[in-house]
Amino acid sequence: MSDLPHLRLGVNIDHVATVRNARGGAYPDPLRAAKLAEEAGADGITAHLREDRRHISDADIEGLADILTVPLNFEMAATDEMQVIALRHKPHAVCIVPEKREERTTEGGLEVAREENKLAHFIAPLREAGCRVSIFIAADQRQIEAAHRIGAQVIELHTGAYCDAHAEGRFADRDEELDRLREMSALGHSLGLEVHAGHGLTYDTVLPVAAFPELRELNIGHFLIGEAIFRGLQPAIAEMRRLMDQARA
Repeated sequence: MSDLPHLRLGVNIDHVATVRNARGGAYPDPLRAAKLAEEAGADGITAHLREDRRHISDADIEGLADILTVPLNFEMAATDEMQVIALRHKPHAVCIVPEKREERTTEGGLEVAREENKLAHFIAPLREAGCRVSIFIAADQRQIEAAHRIGAQVIELHTGAYCDAHAEGRFADRDEELDRLREMSALGHSLGLEVHAGHGLTYDTVLPVAAFPELRELNIGHFLIGEAIFRGLQPAIAEMRRLMDQARA
């Protein structure tokens, strides 16, 4: 039996919507995926409403807010439009992420250190509305300290560089990135921040990260939706849950 606290799994359903939107119809339904994820042991559901609405739609967010019994983590850019939507729905958590229209996926962490004043004012109404504010950042000391100063309650460390190095066989780089993630998880925790992590995690890369004692949540999406094609969504999530629990043991 482990003394480490339960490591929550947030399942990102964005790419169920990506498949749906490829045909412009109603299927597959992201809301159905969210309920299946709940049943499979997900501790929360993550959905990113992008400015260009390339996958998740406004109607999806409305539906998720109505049907979920686990927390909704609403990923959003730091724009006035997204702030209004978040304040209307008041999700359990909002995760502020960088966003460029031309990118395929979120390519790195938010630049907090250069935008402290702007971001502090942006997140203040969200905190006042009762949302837990998370900042998606690189495993970088300057960014973590800046996130703490602006009043974020949570940081989510970007694990993409670690996962990319593993996939490309750059194992020295992989191990360096893993060490950096471990050190910055400890730093965030020491500042009183709740520490999450995510981006690009797979069955092959999750174990070392899930073992960090300071981590409280992993957010995983694209890999699980892809794996669901072969084994089904609930078995795919259950296997990730098993690996995370194994890492905590």
